Amino acid sequence: MKIAIVKLSAMGDIIHAMIAVQFIKQAKPEIQIDWIVEQGFAQVLAHNPHIDNILALNLKAIKKNKMALFTEVKKINTYAKNNYDLVIDAQGLLKSAITSKLLGKKVIGFSKASIREGVSSYFYDEKIAIAYEKNAIERNIKVLCEPLAISVSKEQILNKEAFLYFKTSQNLLMEIDTIKNYLLLVVGASVKNKIYPKEKFLKVVQNINEKVFVIWANDYEKEVAEYLARKANNVIACPKLNLDELKHVIAKSKLVIGGDTGPTHMAWALNVPSITLFGNTPEYRNTYITPINQVLKSKTKVNPLKLDKNDFSIQEIDPNSIIELAKELLNA
Repeated sequence: MKIAIVKLSAMGDIIHAMIAVQFIKQAKPEIQIDWIVEQGFAQVLAHNPHIDNILALNLKAIKKNKMALFTEVKKINTYAKNNYDLVIDAQGLLKSAITSKLLGKKVIGFSKASIREGVSSYFYDEKIAIAYEKNAIERNIKVLCEPLAISVSKEQILNKEAFLYFKTSQNLLMEIDTIKNYLLLVVGASVKNKIYPKEKFLKVVQNINEKVFVIWANDYEKEVAEYLARKANNVIACPKLNLDELKHVIAKSKLVIGGDTGPTHMAWALNVPSITLFGNTPEYRNTYITPINQVLKSKTKVNPLKLDKNDFSIQEIDPNSIIELAKELLNA
């Protein structure tokens, strides 16, 4: 049996869905699993032994160049020649639904009431119902496993195998690899109201007696990393990392601290201790709390169906609470 999973983006959303493939392969190892993804995130999936083929698209290019639509449709039609028995849209967006429909004859996805872009459900032959505000990991497991008659328990999720893999082949990370024990700080996010203030991060690193590496992906994050490295002698700003190197660095860290963003979710996927800071997004939906993966939430009440773009309450989280929880996890 051949199935295609359509989960195009973004990093955290892909990670929330990736957990399901290990349970599919455990229950039905003969199934071929191909994954359709935006090319910018393909490396997140790379080297996973449970994924047979990673098939990249560049749908984002269409925003800048309308003619790119024809190139991407041609790619999808080429992928469709794999003759999938089943295509599962785990994204629930119009673009992912259309992609899924072009890929195969039998398409399964979320029901109309289970997704933000309800019109997407009209492209599905079968629909899976689960409330949009339910936990994202549980939602992805349900839409990917239920069509295959596979049941996954909470205990299985808590005892998951780490499911991000890397093959860094160069010594770019030599300085990091020589340090056995370090914390990793994630100082950025895709939107401003998911970012914790650098001054409060500074207090955190100054009050934890550990070596701290700071990762960055853009100019703002680089400036924060360099600021922290100047102000605290236990902080090192990492070089710019690709996604494979990012997985490597996170896997070897003893604790990851950051906002509700992809690299922090990577820690959860790698079974690495983490503290995720939540402000305008719901912690009960966007991560899976475990004994080693903890969250700190601002006092604001969040409606997952209508996120407040003006909610910057993550900035109100007391750095002392981060320091206290970090020490608990480090001493556990």
